[in-house]
Amino acid sequence: MMSSDALTHIGLPDLIRLQADARALKLPAARPVRTRQAGLQRSPQRGRGMAFAEVRQYQPGDDIRSIDWRVTARRQAPHTKLYEEERERPVLLLCDLGATLFFASTGAYKQVRAAQVTSLLAWLALWAGDQVGGIVFNDRDLNVLRPARRKKSVLRLLDTLAELQRQPGNAASAANQDDRYGLDRALAEARRVAHTGSRIFVISDFLGISDDTPTLLGALARHNTVSALRIVDPLEQALPDSGRFAVAGPDGPVWFDAANSRFQDAWRRKVDDHETRLERCFRTSGVAASTVSTAGEPAATLKTLLGPGGRIG
Repeated sequence: MMSSDALTHIGLPDLIRLQADARALKLPAARPVRTRQAGLQRSPQRGRGMAFAEVRQYQPGDDIRSIDWRVTARRQAPHTKLYEEERERPVLLLCDLGATLFFASTGAYKQVRAAQVTSLLAWLALWAGDQVGGIVFNDRDLNVLRPARRKKSVLRLLDTLAELQRQPGNAASAANQDDRYGLDRALAEARRVAHTGSRIFVISDFLGISDDTPTLLGALARHNTVSALRIVDPLEQALPDSGRFAVAGPDGPVWFDAANSRFQDAWRRKVDDHETRLERCFRTSGVAASTVSTAGEPAATLKTLLGPGGRIG
C-alpha cells in the first residue's frame, strides 16, 4: 500500500515494490520453442510461442497437420499455414509527467498513475525477456533510455520516473515553463529511437495534443505496434451538480461554482470538443486507446487490458 505522500508523488522505493503487483498478473516466462521451419530443432532464440505468418500453396515436405482446410476448399488446391517464432522485441514506454498531470480530484495524482503504469509495463516486459526502454518527459526535461534487456535498465527508468515528477512545493513553477518537451517532442524522439517492430506505449492524459499529434502518432504506428494509455480524472469528465471548488493553478487556487449553469455548459462544450478531437486523433493515426483512472489501481486496470497470462502483446 502506498503512503499518503505517494498519492501526489511516488518515489523510487514504491515503484520498485510494484514488482509484486506485476507478478500477480502472472506473465509467463519466455522459453525456447520448436519451429517447423527450423526442422523441429529447439530454437536458441528466446520466444513466447508461434505467430501466424502466412498461407501458401502446399509443397512437398510440408507438415500435413499445417494444412489450412478452409483455404484449400476455397481455392481447390492444398494450402498450408506458415508460422514464425515470436522473438524478443523492444518495448518503448513514453511517460508524460507534464504540468496537467499534477492533478487529481480522487485517488492519486495523474502523474503517480502514469508512473505506476509505466513501471508495471516495464517489469512485465523485462520478465517476458523483452528489451525495455523509455522516454520520460515533463515541461522542462526529456530523458531517453534506450531499450535493453537488463534489470539495471528498468531501475534507471524507474529512477527517472521518480525524478521528473512535480513536487507539491514547486507546482507554481508551471508559469515559467514551456512546451518544448511536450507530447509531440516525445513522439518525434520515439520515432528516431524505436526499432521497426517495437511495442510502444504512450502514457499521457493527452491534454496537450496539437494539430501535429495525429501525424506523429501515425508515423510511429506505421512500423510499430502503438497503444495509448490515457490517464483521466473523473472531474475532467463531469463536474458535480453543485458546490464551490478550488483548483490549483500557477497563480494560486481558481474557484468555481458547480451550480452555475453557464459554467457547466461552457465546461461541457470544452470537454466534448476535446473528446471529439482526441477520438479523431486516435482514429486517424490508427492507435488503440484505453483509459486509466486516477480513482483506480493501475494493476487492476492493466489486467483487463493485457492479453492472456498478463502478456503485453
